Amino acid sequence: MKIRFLGATRNVTGSRFLLESNGQHILVDCGLYQERDFAERNWNPFPFPPARIDAVILTHAHLDHSGYLPKLVMEGFQGRIFCTPPTAEITGISLQDSGRIQEEDAEKKGLRHKREGRKGPHPEEALYTALDAERVTPLFETYHYEREFQVGPGITASLHEAGHILGAAMVRVRVREGRSNKTVIFSGDIGRWDKPILCDPTLFDSADAVVMETTYGNKSHGNQAEAGLKLAGIITETAARKGNIVIPTFAIERTQELLYGLGQFLREDRIPHLVTFLDSPMAISVTGIFKKYPEYFDEATKKIIRTGHSPFDFPLLNQTRTAAASKAINHIRGSAIIMAGSGMCNGGRIKHHLVSNIERPESTIVFVGYQARGTLGRQILERPGSVRILGQNYQVRAKVEQLDGLSAHADREELLRWLDGFQKGPDRIFLVHGEEESTADFGKLLKERKPGAEVITPAFLGEHEL
Repeated sequence: MKIRFLGATRNVTGSRFLLESNGQHILVDCGLYQERDFAERNWNPFPFPPARIDAVILTHAHLDHSGYLPKLVMEGFQGRIFCTPPTAEITGISLQDSGRIQEEDAEKKGLRHKREGRKGPHPEEALYTALDAERVTPLFETYHYEREFQVGPGITASLHEAGHILGAAMVRVRVREGRSNKTVIFSGDIGRWDKPILCDPTLFDSADAVVMETTYGNKSHGNQAEAGLKLAGIITETAARKGNIVIPTFAIERTQELLYGLGQFLREDRIPHLVTFLDSPMAISVTGIFKKYPEYFDEATKKIIRTGHSPFDFPLLNQTRTAAASKAINHIRGSAIIMAGSGMCNGGRIKHHLVSNIERPESTIVFVGYQARGTLGRQILERPGSVRILGQNYQVRAKVEQLDGLSAHADREELLRWLDGFQKGPDRIFLVHGEEESTADFGKLLKERKPGAEVITPAFLGEHEL
C-alpha cells in the first residue's frame, strides 16, 4: 500500500491524497489551492491521470477539500465520490457557487486586463464553470457516520464525526493485501470540543498510520466563550461609532455558528438590535441544508429546536439573494452587521462591502476564520497601508479584528487531545494542512511526546509505502 501526497503538503489548502492498493487508486479529498503562491497548481494537469482514479472519498465540503472535483471530472474521472449526505448536498451548492464566481472573475479580469493592456499569470477564463460543477453531482454515493462500505477489492472505509462543519468526516480506511491488514485514518479537518451545533470529534482506538491536519499546530485559540464576548463587545463599540460590522464569512458552518451566536446575544439583550444582513446566496442555501439534518446536531442545539426556536434565525435578519439587494445594503444609514462571502475575501460580495467600509474609521472588519497566506483577508489582517480590491487601491482605515476562538479547526492542544485518544499506534503520523512553521513546530512536539511513532512531513508529490 502506498500514499502519494498530491496537495496540502507544507501548505494549508489543496487537499489531495492518493491511496494505492490492490491495483486500486483511491483519492481522499480533491481540493483547490487557495494560497496565491500555489494557485498555478489549480491550472496544471492533475499529477495522476484522473481516468485511472477508481473513487474519491470526500471528508467535507470546503473548497480546499472538494473544489477541484469539477476539473477532475473534466479530465476524465468517472468513479464514485463517497461522503455523508450533508456533504453531498453542501458540496453541490459550493461547487456551483465556485463555478459562477470563477466565470464572473474571469470576465472581470479579462475586461480589466484589456483596459490596462496587460495579461495576468493565469488564463482569462474560468477554471471550470457552473455547468461543469453540475456534472459532479451524479457521482455522489452517500453514507451516514460509522457505516462501513466497500470502496474497492480489499478496501473498505467508514466516515466518522469530525466536529468541523455539518457532515464533515474523518475517514478510516481498512486495506487487506494478502495476509496483511492495515488501517489508515485521514483526519480531514479536525474540529473542536464543546462547539455549538455539532458533536465532538471522534476518537479512535488504533491505526497503523494517520494523515492529520496541522493548521493550528503551533497556536492556541483561547476560550470560545471569551471570543463570543469579544464579538459582542466589537458589535456594541462599532455601533456606538455609527459604523458597520463587516464579517467575511465562510458559507458553510461559520455563518451558521454566527447566526446561532447572534440570536443568543439578541435574546439576552447583550448587543444592540441592529439590522443584520446575510449577503450570500450560498450561505442562505447551506443554512437550509442545516435545517434538513437536525440528527447531526449536538444535544444543546436539539434542545433549542424543541423549545420552538430556530438556531439560525432572529428578528432583523435579512437574507439577500439578489445582486440588487446586495448593492442596496451600502445605501443604508446607521450601523448594520454585514456577513458576506468569501471567508478569505478572494471573491464574492464581500469585496464590494470592503470597498464601502475599509476606508471608514468608524467601521470594523471582523475575521472569524483562518486566512491563508496570499489571500486578501490575510493582507488586510496584516494591516498594510493599503490593499488592492477589484483593481483599485484602498487605504486600510477601518478597525480590523480577528477572533481565533471561533475557529472550526482544532488548535495545538486539541490536536494533541485527538492524537492522545489512540490506545494503540499510530506507527506513522503524516503531518499535512499547515504552513511550514506550524507543521514543523507541531512535528517537533510530537517527536518528544510520541517517541515510538515516525513523524513525517511529506513533500509535494512525495510517495510513502505503508
